[in-house]
Amino acid sequence: MTHLQEEAISVSVIMPAYEEEQAIGKIVERVRKVMEQLGLSHEIIVVNDGSKDQTAQMALAAGARVCTHPYNMGNGAAVKTGIRHAMGDSIVLMDADGQHPPEEIPRLLEKLGPYDLVVGARSTGTKASMHRNFANAVYNQLASYVSDRKIEDLTSGFRAVKTPIAKEFVNILPNTFSYPTTLTLAVVRTGYSLVYVPFAAPAREGKSKIKIFRDGARFFLIILKIATLFAPLKIFLPASLLMFFTGMGYGLFKIFVLHTRYGPTSAMLMTVAVVVFLMGLISEQVTQLRFDQIGRVISSQKADDGK
Repeated sequence: MTHLQEEAISVSVIMPAYEEEQAIGKIVERVRKVMEQLGLSHEIIVVNDGSKDQTAQMALAAGARVCTHPYNMGNGAAVKTGIRHAMGDSIVLMDADGQHPPEEIPRLLEKLGPYDLVVGARSTGTKASMHRNFANAVYNQLASYVSDRKIEDLTSGFRAVKTPIAKEFVNILPNTFSYPTTLTLAVVRTGYSLVYVPFAAPAREGKSKIKIFRDGARFFLIILKIATLFAPLKIFLPASLLMFFTGMGYGLFKIFVLHTRYGPTSAMLMTVAVVVFLMGLISEQVTQLRFDQIGRVISSQKADDGK
């Protein structure tokens, strides 16, 4: 057994990195300094996502443990690799471009005891473009509707999470920048606790890898996907009601305004609305069965840990 295995690791700090040679060395050094000041046993995992520059070498020189993808697989894929390799009791996820100040890590870890997921919420002092702030506001509102609680920053990648929970959801995380969206909604909809810690994000070093239109549409689709996975009636019920009342309204319009027959179009819309509602109802039951199964697995794990 190696020395690393003998020493229990308290915190695993995971940083996905793609061509971040300008910033990665300085960020790793800042993270190590913060963790040493906290007095916590830790590991710093940099997942080099197929970088063609000196990202891996700079991270290694700064003292990080480096996992390397053979080619660029995506930010989310890098995070998943880091989670699978993490040996700490808790995980801190953060970017390698300088937008997530390592000095804020103690505030996240401080909240992690009573909470299962702690997310760093970018405050109004954050340097971001107007259209990006608007997009984030829309995503937050939609996610709040899906999860039945206020979501302050859906897309922030700066977060601390208990390792068993991160590993529980690792297989459903996408390989793209939208992994924070999936993790947040999955945690909330399965009954785990979430809290936000505000912080001011400085300007990133280097060029942003996010494309607003491509990744924006992807974020939206991810929200819908998670909604149908964890809260299907949130999507099926409004769609069903919209079709039902559209069909009924169109039929009444034809009868009382156009003075014609009710027509098959209205009947078809109302019939499809009922079918969509029933599909949502069945999906909701399947979701509940999955939650019950997860609950039994967690209870069994806790019982085994208590022996």
